[in-house]
Amino acid sequence: MPKIFTPTNQIRLTNVAVVRMKKAGKRFEIACYKNKVVSWRQNVEKDLDEVLQTTEVFTNVSKGEVAKKEDLTKAFGNLSVEDICKEILAKGELQVSDKERHTQLDAIFKEISTIVADKCINPETKRPYPVSIIEKSMKDIHYSIKPNRNAKQQALEVIKLLQETIPLERAKMRIKISLQGKDAKKLKEKIMKLCPASSSTDVDGTETEEWQGDKLTLITCIDPGHYREIDEIIRTETKGTGRLEVLNLKESKDGEEILE
Repeated sequence: MPKIFTPTNQIRLTNVAVVRMKKAGKRFEIACYKNKVVSWRQNVEKDLDEVLQTTEVFTNVSKGEVAKKEDLTKAFGNLSVEDICKEILAKGELQVSDKERHTQLDAIFKEISTIVADKCINPETKRPYPVSIIEKSMKDIHYSIKPNRNAKQQALEVIKLLQETIPLERAKMRIKISLQGKDAKKLKEKIMKLCPASSSTDVDGTETEEWQGDKLTLITCIDPGHYREIDEIIRTETKGTGRLEVLNLKESKDGEEILE
């Protein structure tokens, strides 16, 4: 029986997700495991071996045709094959079927709506919206899912858009601030400008305020977007003597469960 000749530049792969890039007039493809490309782009998966089925660059994955070295050099310079794979993985177009694309977009849509429902409340009732209401509101504004963007980043965008159509605000973060020294009062006034008043706090937003000599302990609620600014103020202006502690990532009402 005659031997079957298999070209040395062909590699056969199955159950593969293809990422494609055109550069220098050539098409380059890499073979990845399904569901791993998005995880890599969102920095969830960091091990390249868990993403690539093989560290090879192809001109056609389905036919197993490996790209020529001279074509790679012309398009990518002196980059190693691994670095070329990373560039294609980051900038290339993920090839998926219409059914897979619909399933992927639907999953991201649900993830975004769940994040928004968890992080926000109706300011009129001080209670969270059901996920179903957030989903309906997203459909009403015709929000377009970006498959290559992180769901959390898109959730922040959705919050801003929904605030134009329904009563919606970020649930407050409950924090504890410890200050000491002669400038504690002045520093407290600066910080409290970033703390909104609510029905459970004093006029300036303070929930509790306790002085022991020149030591001040505050418990208050803030918009999560102000956390880094307050942290920066305390770290730089107290030179390490001040302290910021997160008590709850989400303010609750009437004994409701606190979700992170």
